[in-house]
Amino acid sequence: MPKVFIKTYGCQMNERDSEQVARMFVEGGYTVTDEERDADAILVNTCSVRDQAEQKALGKMGMMGKHRQRKPHVVYGYMGCMAQSRGPELFKNIPHLDVVVGTQKYHKVFEYVDGILSRRMEQRMDDPSLSLSGESVCDIDEEADSQNTIRDHVSQEDQSTAFVSIMQGCNMRCSFCIVPDTRGRERGRPIADIVTECEELVAKGVKEITLLGQIVNLYGRTEFPKVDGKSPFVQLLEAVHAVEGLERIRFTSPHPIGYRKDLVEAFTYLPKLCSHIHFPMQSGSDDILRQMRRPYKNAKFIEICENMKAARPDLAITTDIIVGFPGETEEDFQKTVETVKQLDFDNAFVFRYSKRRNTPAAEMEDQISEQVKEERNQELLRVCNELALRKNKALVGTRQQVLCLGPSKTNKERLMGRTTQNKIVIFEGDAKRMTGEIFDVLIEETTGFSLYGTAVMD
Repeated sequence: MPKVFIKTYGCQMNERDSEQVARMFVEGGYTVTDEERDADAILVNTCSVRDQAEQKALGKMGMMGKHRQRKPHVVYGYMGCMAQSRGPELFKNIPHLDVVVGTQKYHKVFEYVDGILSRRMEQRMDDPSLSLSGESVCDIDEEADSQNTIRDHVSQEDQSTAFVSIMQGCNMRCSFCIVPDTRGRERGRPIADIVTECEELVAKGVKEITLLGQIVNLYGRTEFPKVDGKSPFVQLLEAVHAVEGLERIRFTSPHPIGYRKDLVEAFTYLPKLCSHIHFPMQSGSDDILRQMRRPYKNAKFIEICENMKAARPDLAITTDIIVGFPGETEEDFQKTVETVKQLDFDNAFVFRYSKRRNTPAAEMEDQISEQVKEERNQELLRVCNELALRKNKALVGTRQQVLCLGPSKTNKERLMGRTTQNKIVIFEGDAKRMTGEIFDVLIEETTGFSLYGTAVMD
């Protein structure tokens, strides 16, 4: 039985896409392996949002070429955003590369890889000395209805959470972002299909589902009508909320222009919606937001956050912020710091601006030096970490409801779970009995971003 190894870089959407690809290999008779040296097919799902992710993907693929010395039939492939944006040029940089597949062709990956591997194995049996390289596939074309191909899951024992892709693409054209070019325009799946997928997951034991979209709360805006003043996304939330047996719903990542009154109100009458939103702010300066082509002002972002907290008082808000965007002055940066303090985020992912080719921001004047970017990055991280630590310390002595996800990734002797506010909690217990269950944990200490406590099984 052949084996496939899949390495994923980037966001949860990439993880979901990789799962779909893995499912197709399993159905095709392959085993998914965590050991690249054992694999007959090695795939890297790439990200283009930041240069660092691209460099990691290039470096990883370069290092993995050594496995062909032992197993000359091994098929190597790139898929995802970097594959989409760079296409055929990747073959020039990675001589052992066989397959490059774009973001609308994940459902073709198995066909291409298995075809090459099968031919190589047949050739090898005919003549072991035969060179097994020399054929390659590059498919980065658009494909209608590709959003409907990300719908299958790999069966996992004791799985309590799952990602569900509800759409592909983005129409926003932020000046720093390459995603509209790599993922295409917005394309939503039918609500009925998404609900069916959720029902199937719940039937397998899943308790929590995260709905995924590049701008998730703009789902269906160009394809499906409003009903009773409710956007397609809120209609979808209501439909998924009605799935019997589902306990929790999350979604990521939303955009301020999609946070209308109907979505805010949904948090008042849909209790399965978790008390956490990841809400990218990007900058606290109106001048920088305008240069970023983010169609809102800082005051509007603040207003939405305040409205959300009023609708759900225990709401935790996390965010994304870019520092060192072209033209960002010290005054602009301090406006971001002030907004972070005002909104009292539970956590923030702070990124130094990096140029992405074929984006307007890459050609802007007043590019910021790497030294200044790093200084601002470290200052903002310090502020964000202080806020997060203070919030977690305030939870010591309280009981928090946790969904147990199984053994901790850092210490298999302990269990881990997440609160509805998406905070990680570490505790002791019986993995077989407690995984997938929701119960209270008495929080006894915090060491930073994780909470530690004792399970209370009433």
